[in-house]
Amino acid sequence: MKKQGGFTLIELVVVIVILGILAVTAAPKFLNLQDDARTAAAEGLKGAMKGAAGIVYGKSAINGTEAVSASTVTINGQNIATVFGYPAATSSALGSVVSGLGTDWNLVTGTAAGTVGYSASDNPTTASCYVSYTQAADRNNEPNVELQNCTN
Repeated sequence: MKKQGGFTLIELVVVIVILGILAVTAAPKFLNLQDDARTAAAEGLKGAMKGAAGIVYGKSAINGTEAVSASTVTINGQNIATVFGYPAATSSALGSVVSGLGTDWNLVTGTAAGTVGYSASDNPTTASCYVSYTQAADRNNEPNVELQNCTN
């Protein structure tokens, strides 16, 4: 008669308990990946906005309108409203210079005057992670582009 080999019930329970402990300690790291992805995407948008603002400012400087409080520049056949040479804080001005802004990002509701925000969230508010763009206050200052309510 052959003796059958296998795992005892106690051995199986111990393995399940160990796997449970590992899952509980590792799960928060894996669940937080979506927030990290949103924050990384927002960082990319922040860089794109800063780069686009610099390009628009360069075009304004060439036109001699970088010191004017309200003007327009034409880039790729589109008129872009500017404030002190930088894009105005409107969805149309920023949408004209930042590729994919209107299609891939959602406009945040409830931002202050002179500020516009964009979020990857489906229902963006000022409580969600978003990128805010505050237009230049005067000719000596650049626009302020920063992340709002994003966790790292």
